[in-house]
Amino acid sequence: MDLEAEYNNRLRVPDSAALIAGWARDAAAWREACPGAELGLAYGAGEREKLDLFSAGVDAPVAVFIHGGYWKALDRSFASHCARGLVLRGVSAAVPSYDLCPVVGIGDIVRQIRAACRFLWARTGRRILAVGHSAGGHLSAMLLATDWRALDPALPADLVHAALPVSGVFELEPLLPTTVAQGLNLDAASARALSPRFMPSPARPLYCLVGGAESDEFIRQTRDMAAAWGGSWEALPGADHFTVIAPFADPDSTIVARARAMAR
Repeated sequence: MDLEAEYNNRLRVPDSAALIAGWARDAAAWREACPGAELGLAYGAGEREKLDLFSAGVDAPVAVFIHGGYWKALDRSFASHCARGLVLRGVSAAVPSYDLCPVVGIGDIVRQIRAACRFLWARTGRRILAVGHSAGGHLSAMLLATDWRALDPALPADLVHAALPVSGVFELEPLLPTTVAQGLNLDAASARALSPRFMPSPARPLYCLVGGAESDEFIRQTRDMAAAWGGSWEALPGADHFTVIAPFADPDSTIVARARAMAR
């Protein structure tokens, strides 16, 4: 199997650069349009340890949407529009940035995203649905697997009570022989340790989404992750690695309806 072709999505999708530029445009439009958006809230001390919070009201359930970029590209400004459908259906949504590899390791990013969730808990008092795309899908699964009481006995054990990863990478070892692994500071042991696919099931709701036009490996990883944790999965017909997140901007999409049900 050609793992480079399976995992290098920017090469696999010829118009990926235009699609990413479209994310930035749509995200900026949503930040401008959303009433009551709180931008640049600091959940940590670092410059990138900030999130944007799009509120659906004080009593609304809460979701976090974590951007992708293989842990080494992009930031929250490319994903704001993925909060639109949720907010317009009564779910508050936070979109965080985080430090990138190779400046930090993936384990450091996991700790930062956990800190973002603790910030949201302190601010809202609401448990959280974790949603994330690509590397963000990996991070959303890591949040679901987190032992929150071990971090702080005052936290609810199910602080992140459900997850909806989109085109996630749940096994990191297949990345090692590819150019994707450059800058990730991974070896076989750390790749395995950071792979949620091989962690014990947290026995909480998990729904995995992948594009039907994605590579066999992305579809396999999604299927195997859902099976390992007793969750469910869906391949979105015709969607590639970049268009698969489009339904999150649409409050009438079936994906937003499912996310809303999971958040509630």
